[in-house]
Amino acid sequence: MAKNINSVSITVLLFVLFVASTEILKSEAQTFCFECGPVPFLGTNVDCFNCCKTKYGSPPVVSGVVEGSEKHCHCYC
Repeated sequence: MAKNINSVSITVLLFVLFVASTEILKSEAQTFCFECGPVPFLGTNVDCFNCCKTKYGSPPVVSGVVEGSEKHCHCYC
């Protein structure tokens, strides 16, 4: 039984080290930074991103997404 637990522990440790070293789970997290356009925003995500780029520049803006029940155009940095 102890031999099986050791094998599992070593396997899990090697897997964690592999994932950490290859950055497989690295997040490309973006932060909400601005709103753009009218509410509700009637355009698409592409229109939203163009609004964000025009108003705030790129960088800092890296994406624009229409979201929420009221359809806000949110700019992410």
